Amino acid sequence: MLTRLANPARFMRVSGAALPWLGAGTAVVLAVGLVWSLAIAPPDYQQGETVRIMFLHVPAAWMALSVYLFIAVASAVALVWRHPLAEIAAQAAAPVGAAFTLVCLATGSLWGRPMWGAWWVWDARLTSVLVLFFLYLGYIALVNAFDDRSRGARAGSLLALVGIVNLPIIKFSVDWWNTLHQPASVVRVGGPSIATSMLLPLLVMASGFALLFGWMLVLRMRTALNERKVEALRLYGHAARVDASPDGAIAAGRPALR
Repeated sequence: MLTRLANPARFMRVSGAALPWLGAGTAVVLAVGLVWSLAIAPPDYQQGETVRIMFLHVPAAWMALSVYLFIAVASAVALVWRHPLAEIAAQAAAPVGAAFTLVCLATGSLWGRPMWGAWWVWDARLTSVLVLFFLYLGYIALVNAFDDRSRGARAGSLLALVGIVNLPIIKFSVDWWNTLHQPASVVRVGGPSIATSMLLPLLVMASGFALLFGWMLVLRMRTALNERKVEALRLYGHAARVDASPDGAIAAGRPALR
């Protein structure tokens, strides 16, 4: 399947047909998740209505890690197998992942103020997520720092692979160090410790965020491919004009057209 979609033209055909359905599914799932989590799910017996921040914060945190893992895998594929669309997918995903990480940090700060009495603490979990945000920004800046697109893509891929060591630090920081951040309550040994009435809308919101990422990824990849196509046509047209000029014809060993 991946080999077939490696052809840009085939990818454009398949993604063009799937994009409207993906967008509609994203809208429906997010709408259901927002209504369920913000209006129907019960307040927490300790945190009260403040717990509703969780329905944005936790899915954003999951996506922040998942998108970076996606970028690292796509970067490895681009470096090793020279997959035609892998580096485009990685570069298209990076701003979306950075946005998810920013939402995670912002909602975490809003949640931390009433729970911890502070907007920010240099907690191991919070600090490692901030490092993840800077890794996203560094990847985006590095990819665009070279005039040669291929050099920028290689440099960004190497950074993405190096930065992957931060993911287990984020995941296990609450177990390795004594932190203010609560331990895992959904993905944990022994099953979730969160009530079903909150777990179900949380999973719906997480599904909505995942669909949103898929929709934005496909849309950004299609935009990038169209931009490269326009750039190639522009360069081809410029080369054709130069070749048809008197100087170009002489350089090619042909009689100049008068």
